[in-house]
Amino acid sequence: MSQSSNHLLIAALGGVNEIGKNMYMLQYHEDIVVIDCGSKFPDESLPGVDLIIPDISYLLENHSKVKALIVTHGHEDHIGGIPYLLKQLNIPVYGSSLTIGLIKIKLKEHGLLNEANLHVIDVNSTVEAGQIQVSFFSTSHSIPDCLGIVFQTPEGNVVHTGDFKFDMSPINGPYPDLHRMADIGKQGVKVLLSESTNAERPGFTPSERSVGEHILDAFVRADQQVFISTFASNVNRVQQIVDATIKTGRKLVLLGRSMVNVVSVAKELGYLNIPDDLLIEADETEKYPTRKIAVLCTGSQGEPMAALSRLASSRHPHIEILPGDTVIIAAGPIPGNERNLSRVIDNLYVLGAKVIYGSGSSTGMHVSGHGSQEELKLMMTLMKPEYLIPVHGEFRMMYQHRLLAESVGIPNENVFIVRNGETIQIKEGKAIHGPTIPSGNSLVDGLGIGDVGNIVLRDRRLLSSDGMLIIVTTLSKTEGHMLVKPEVISRGFVFVKDSEELMNQILTRVNTVMDNLTDSEMSQWSLIKQTLKDQIGKFIYTQTKRRPMILPIIIEV
Repeated sequence: MSQSSNHLLIAALGGVNEIGKNMYMLQYHEDIVVIDCGSKFPDESLPGVDLIIPDISYLLENHSKVKALIVTHGHEDHIGGIPYLLKQLNIPVYGSSLTIGLIKIKLKEHGLLNEANLHVIDVNSTVEAGQIQVSFFSTSHSIPDCLGIVFQTPEGNVVHTGDFKFDMSPINGPYPDLHRMADIGKQGVKVLLSESTNAERPGFTPSERSVGEHILDAFVRADQQVFISTFASNVNRVQQIVDATIKTGRKLVLLGRSMVNVVSVAKELGYLNIPDDLLIEADETEKYPTRKIAVLCTGSQGEPMAALSRLASSRHPHIEILPGDTVIIAAGPIPGNERNLSRVIDNLYVLGAKVIYGSGSSTGMHVSGHGSQEELKLMMTLMKPEYLIPVHGEFRMMYQHRLLAESVGIPNENVFIVRNGETIQIKEGKAIHGPTIPSGNSLVDGLGIGDVGNIVLRDRRLLSSDGMLIIVTTLSKTEGHMLVKPEVISRGFVFVKDSEELMNQILTRVNTVMDNLTDSEMSQWSLIKQTLKDQIGKFIYTQTKRRPMILPIIIEV
C-alpha cells in the first residue's frame, strides 16, 4: 500500500510498546525519510532467534521514495538493525561522527562497508530529502554526539528529540542546546515526537558526572582487583572508569568484543582520552599485583555469553575473579533481563567477590540517560508543539507522557499515542489518525532475515517443552504392508532406558494403528502420518500429560 497524496504521514515502524527496535518514518508525497533502525534481543519465547529488527515491508514497497536514514545516536536500539536494512535497501545514512563510526563496525562485520553510502553530519548540517529539509540540534544522553532532528515540510515543522536528558554538566559535551531548542519553538512546531522512557519518574534525572565520584570512591577502597561492567556504548561512563583507573594507579583490561570495538572507535575519534600505556591484555595481568588491575567488561545485563557471565562462572581463559575482588555493575537492568542478571550476581557472591550493584541512590553507580518528568515538560515548553506523539517506550510510559503534556497546556485531543504500524496524517494543518501500514517484528536467525515465522516458532517451543518422538516404519512398495517392526526414537521426551515400559506400550500402539489401516489407506502416506500423529499423541497424553512433537517417517522398499 502506497501513500502518495500531498499530505504528511508520520508512522511508527518500531519502538512503541517496547524498549528497543526504534524506527520511525516521515513521508510527504514522493519523499520518505526514516529515523533510526534499531534492534533488540529476543526473550525465551523466541527460541533460536538471534535478533529482532523492524519490519520494513512498507519501505521496500516504496523503495524509490526512500531518500535517507537519519540516525539520532549510536546505541544498539537505534543502529542495530541498519546492516539488515541496507542489505535490502541501500539508502544514504546520515549520523554524527561517533554514530557513523559505530555503524561502520557493524557494516564491516556484515561485509557491507564498501557499498554503504554514509554521511557524517553535525548540528550545523542540513540534509535535502526532496521536499523535506532536515536540520539538527544537540542533546545530551549517555553517549556523545546525540542529535535532535527538525524536519521542515510543507505541512509545518516536525521535531524528533531522539533519546535525551538535560544534563547541564556533561562528561564529554556538548551541552544540550536550550537556545536552539527555544528558537525552533519560536519558529513553530507542528508535531513533536518526544521520547517517553522515563515519563513515570518524577523530577530531573541526575547528571552522569555524579556516577564518576562513586566509581572513583569504589576504586580507592578496593584493595584487590576491580571488575566493572557497563554498556559498551556508554562512552561517557567509560571515560570516568578510565579516569578512576589512572587516579588509583591501575592498569585497565578490556573484555568483550563490543567493548573493545567501541573503545577503539571512540578513542580514534577523540571521544575517549586513554593513555597508550594504560591498557593491557588479559593474559598480562599476572605480571602485576592484584591491587593494580582493573577490568572493564561487557555483560551488565547478565547475557549468558558476555564477559561478566563467563567471569562469574569461572569460564574465562586468562583472568579470574578471586575472593575479596570488587565487582561493580554500573548499569540498570533493562526490563526482562532481571533474572539473568540476578543469576550472575549470585555466582559472583559464590566466588567471594564484593559486589556493588543497583541503580539510583543506593550505590550511585548508575544514572539513566533519559529525561524524567520535569525534563520532558521542559522539552515541550521549549518546543511549544501543536501536536505531540510520545515515542520510545512501553504504552504506560507514553500514556504518562500524555498526562504531562496536558499539564503544560497541550490539549488531550492533540496527543496521539500510536502503535507500530499506525500513522498520523497531517493535511492542511490538521492531524488525524491515518491508515495502518505493514509493521511488526522481523526475526533474524543466522543468515536468515524474516524467514522464521509463527509455525517455525511454534515447533521450536514444542520441541523445547516436551521434546520429539520419531516413528520409523518400513513398508513394502509392492504389497503396502510393514516389512519390519516400527522403531520409536525419543529425543527430549523421555530417557529411554528409564522408560522401557512406556516405550514398549507406544511401540505396541504403533503396530495396532498400522494393522488397522486398510490396504487403500496404506498407500496414502499423508493419511498414515496423520493417523499416527493423532492416535499416538492421544495415547501419550493420557499416559504422561505431555505433548511431544511426533514425527512419522515412512521408508518404502
